Amino acid sequence: MTAINPPCLAFPVAVVNTVIDALVEKGYVIIDDFLPQELTQALRNEIIVLNGKGIDRAGIGRGGQLQVNTNIRSDKIHWLNGSTDAQRCYLAQCDALRRDVNRDLFMGLNDYESHFAVYEPSSFYKKHLDAFKGRSNRVLTSVIYLNETWEDGWGGELVVYDETDQVIERVLPKGGRAIFFLSERFPHEVLITQQQRLSIAGWYRINSSTANYVDPAH
Repeated sequence: MTAINPPCLAFPVAVVNTVIDALVEKGYVIIDDFLPQELTQALRNEIIVLNGKGIDRAGIGRGGQLQVNTNIRSDKIHWLNGSTDAQRCYLAQCDALRRDVNRDLFMGLNDYESHFAVYEPSSFYKKHLDAFKGRSNRVLTSVIYLNETWEDGWGGELVVYDETDQVIERVLPKGGRAIFFLSERFPHEVLITQQQRLSIAGWYRINSSTANYVDPAH
């Protein structure tokens, strides 16, 4: 795997402030060159190697209700577990951002879960919400794109809708670009891609465990 050099550092204050201000103003933010180039490259290399060894089709639902339905989504995923330097660096940065958001916005974010996502040519993910009000512990969604290049005609855009079902963003999956959005507020979909599309999808969560129910890990 590619070494992380320079050492892993927290996101710059200006980036953190951009995320926080945008979440307050409109509920989402798009940032280019979000990760250091070395880290983006290391994560890209890692997902390519993992995909070459074979990773699982993504499912719909959680826990015992998880089902694979390729009519809704046809990507493949591999959950990040901190087993490599690149993963540990990325997860540490995301956790630092969680603390900063909690400090300023009092969102009560408890943890962060994420997975690599591979969309092979002709893959897609139909319009959906990552969380339903009062029924999920996912509060803030993140997507980081890992492809080195992406051209306009390759498809694979993330289309984001507002609460009236109007398109508000079509996000080209350019390498290093990130989007954060409130999970309960914005339906979204991944359009059919013409090229292999690589990313990390993640969710900042609150702890909604009760005596009768324990939050699943992912």
